[in-house]
Amino acid sequence: MPVLPGAEPFRHEGGEVGVLLCHGFTGSPQSLRPWADFLAERGLSVELPLLPGHGTRWQDMQLTGWQDWYAEVDRALRDLSGRCEQVFVFGLSMGGALALRLAAKHGDAVSGVVVVNPGNKVHGLAAHALPVVRHFVRSTKGIASDIAKEGSAEVGYDRVPLHSAHALRNFFRLVDRELPQVTQPLLLLHSPQDHVVPPADSARILGRVSSADVTEILLEQSYHVATLDHDAERIFEESYAFIGRLAPSVGMKGSTTGG
Repeated sequence: MPVLPGAEPFRHEGGEVGVLLCHGFTGSPQSLRPWADFLAERGLSVELPLLPGHGTRWQDMQLTGWQDWYAEVDRALRDLSGRCEQVFVFGLSMGGALALRLAAKHGDAVSGVVVVNPGNKVHGLAAHALPVVRHFVRSTKGIASDIAKEGSAEVGYDRVPLHSAHALRNFFRLVDRELPQVTQPLLLLHSPQDHVVPPADSARILGRVSSADVTEILLEQSYHVATLDHDAERIFEESYAFIGRLAPSVGMKGSTTGG
């Protein structure tokens, strides 16, 4: 199947500091592309992969599970680590959970983590029915484009395949158990008005990680896909400042240019 326009993966060969960006469930690299471009323009090496089953049609996603999605970002991280002195992992929504698992599993190979509206649990009574219902109902209504900014839209599926939702539920449970293994500096940005992931997920993550260096920022003007919303520039600037604080070569560059 051809990839939807705008949903293509993105890669930029920059300097010795690299950033891996992980997109969300049923979404695509398009939701993070402005963020990736911002970082690339500042000389960072950037990887923004397209997760298996995403960016084409929702039926393709039915054939994939969390192991496929995680394997793709794990591969991208190893590739980036082979080219860079320091690597950071960023993620939106489910991509936040992917980023946190990478941090838990790769330890010192990850210098820091930035997550935006990270998912931690599939909520609601329907979640408990997923193991059975997914065999009878193929999909439910989509979750893409929860954005406050008028005229801004996310390239994502208009349906959620229930086999994949079941896989996501299992993945969130796995990551929740692994959160105490996350020790890296963490920047967590979340929207109080989020119609996809409730604030409870961010609170749970903040309460379970072992990171000593933790920063929480509220995105008051945005909904779930904050990277395409009113607070996008703030996310980009805060994440770049976070890298600059932890990566000496980037920090020196920022101080000499006044950025």
